[in-house]
Amino acid sequence: MKIAILSRGPQLYSTQSLIRAGIKRGHEMHVVDHTRCSLVLERDRPRILYQGYRLERFDAVIPRIGASVTSIGASVISQFENMNVFVAANAAALIEARDKLRCLHRLAQHGIQIPKTVFVASGQNMQAAVSQLGGLPVVVKLLEGTHGIGVILAETFRTVESTVEAFQRLNNRVMLQEFIREARGRDVRVLVVNNQVVAAMERQARPGEFRSNLHRGGSARQVKLTPEEQELAVRVVQIMGLHVGGVDFLRSERGPLIMEVNASPGLEGIETVTGINVAGRIIQFIEETLAQSS
Repeated sequence: MKIAILSRGPQLYSTQSLIRAGIKRGHEMHVVDHTRCSLVLERDRPRILYQGYRLERFDAVIPRIGASVTSIGASVISQFENMNVFVAANAAALIEARDKLRCLHRLAQHGIQIPKTVFVASGQNMQAAVSQLGGLPVVVKLLEGTHGIGVILAETFRTVESTVEAFQRLNNRVMLQEFIREARGRDVRVLVVNNQVVAAMERQARPGEFRSNLHRGGSARQVKLTPEEQELAVRVVQIMGLHVGGVDFLRSERGPLIMEVNASPGLEGIETVTGINVAGRIIQFIEETLAQSS
């Protein structure tokens, strides 16, 4: 097969892991920078120009879309879909998963447990918002943040107000969430491929930090999920309309609470920690899907 990876960084671990996995399984792998694609919209003849040349036909596309270029990436994905190319993550699912508020809306509508959340409108009374979450401390989050950026633990009303005001002055959308104290700086990341849990790790924040992201200096270990947690992770990815997804949740006193869903999850941390070839499972999923449709 001829497979394209949409990625701005051909040297990045996740991109390289997918390239190695594809080549090992006998496929022709290409890296396409989606920010350099020109989309030609024409009835019955959609096509993509890449650096001035028309892209030849691909059998499948694996999106690796960064948060800062979600809109561009989604447009390129949509064009591939219009060209009847199989895409491992469709455009609508990518956009919805990337927006934390829209993602939590959908999950809550389907009865999935999430942390108590308040979307903060401009000029809203912060004390009223915080009271909805059960009081201080609360977590202030940007709706489009990644790697723990734009996530702040606010322990006073003054901190909540000043943080929200600063974000909103920069035209960023903000939400507040309850602080799950019993998680003790730990969360769980699960990788789901084709309705199956492939790998899971527990991340632990470094001392003095509550964000468990590995980019923030956290540590990680392989973890065994309960049957309930496995079922939940698969259901969450299905609800979001994804074939491949990363699910982050907290273990709380009232059960697992879904924090977010990633439609383009990084592979470096979880492959390194677990020793599982997640990229290989993604390539295998594409093979099986195209074999069924042929």
